[in-house]
Amino acid sequence: MKIIIVGAGEVGYHIASHLALENKEVVIIDKDPEAIRRISDSLDVQAVEGSGSSPVVLEEAGIRNAEIILAVTDSDEANLVACLVANMLSPATKKLARVRDGDFDQYHDHLREHAPHIDTIINPEIEVVKTVESMLSVPGAVNVGEFADGRIKFIGIYLNKKSRLAGVKLADFPEKIPKGRPLIAAVVREEELIIPRGNDRLMPGDLVYFISEEEKLADTLALFDKYDQPVNRVLIVGGGNIGFRLARSLEEKAIYCKIIEKDPARCARLAEGLNKAVVLCGDGSDQGLLTEENIQDMDVVVTLTGHEETNILASLLATRMGAKRSITRISKFSYFPLMKAIGIEQVVSPRLSAVNTILQHIRRGKVLSAISIKGEQAEVMEALALETSDIVDKPLKRISFPKGSMVAGIIRGDDIIIPTGDSVIQPDDRIIIFAIRQAIPKVEKILAVKLEYF
Repeated sequence: MKIIIVGAGEVGYHIASHLALENKEVVIIDKDPEAIRRISDSLDVQAVEGSGSSPVVLEEAGIRNAEIILAVTDSDEANLVACLVANMLSPATKKLARVRDGDFDQYHDHLREHAPHIDTIINPEIEVVKTVESMLSVPGAVNVGEFADGRIKFIGIYLNKKSRLAGVKLADFPEKIPKGRPLIAAVVREEELIIPRGNDRLMPGDLVYFISEEEKLADTLALFDKYDQPVNRVLIVGGGNIGFRLARSLEEKAIYCKIIEKDPARCARLAEGLNKAVVLCGDGSDQGLLTEENIQDMDVVVTLTGHEETNILASLLATRMGAKRSITRISKFSYFPLMKAIGIEQVVSPRLSAVNTILQHIRRGKVLSAISIKGEQAEVMEALALETSDIVDKPLKRISFPKGSMVAGIIRGDDIIIPTGDSVIQPDDRIIIFAIRQAIPKVEKILAVKLEYF
């Protein structure tokens, strides 16, 4: 599979890094010589210096033989033009573009059906708002993924010392939890991803990823000593596009909301665009302002400015002053491993949201959604079992799944099946698969239609 990436920023770099490790043929285009040098020095991909919207550069990159082009520069216009030119040169190439401007929201279908025929438009801001709302709905969750139209949840949660599961072997789960025990898919311990087996114990401080049916989620969370906490009052720090979208969404849910923004002109626009949210002009890391606004009464503080340092400081300050919890926007992937150490557990990232959305559209087979885990060390994907793929009509124990992968759930019509070795996947079942990064190419091969490999 040949993939061309236009834009060597954080998103382009991490997608290229992800795909290069899966032995896909990747070409990355960027105008910035420094960005190209960084790519060439650190990744095993072809790097082309130039404009991704130039037909000459796209020809040089091999657009006519590419299955997919990803336009992920920081400019919406550059991404749209790159797809337009790609469509002119190679109409069969699948096109994905990152477009952040809200003015385009209602035109996504038009851009798909007419030139430049963009198959998927990714707006990271919309994805981040969805992620924040998922975190608000699941107390204590670091990651929340939804499969089977929300009927199955994939949750990442930190295990604290008081949890009844702390120190328990997985093999002893049936004894400890006779009914409704969760399926543990992975554990992250000291930044190392572990696929746990029967003799492994869950330890305090572990980030535990588990699969749960939606109707059993409250009971499962109780095992981790996380209980439903209604969210009635939210403070948003940062009134940019994401802050505005989130405030508008919270208004629709009748959640009381305040939004703090530094720029007076932006405050005026927010006040015009919002109906019930209280708009405050000021600095979200100002202790005096937070005291004045009764920060201790807030259920959640969401820091969404464009500056990581401001978001981190405001989140730490707000929780120290009595806010029940905080959700922090971080863009730099290199900051992620530091967050737990400084006391920040719930983090959102527009760039990571873009990466997750892109991944589901470049997987072979009928992959319906994909979620990247812990710095892309692994993925959970929901896929459709195709009649001619290697995964159907035989017990799971007879399918040679690659090491580091597992089937975590089977959805058949209205039924949700937590599989055993004797379970048989039928054509058109929706399956949830967990896989570490090294196992993904083999998982794709199992999922794909056999004819693709003749």
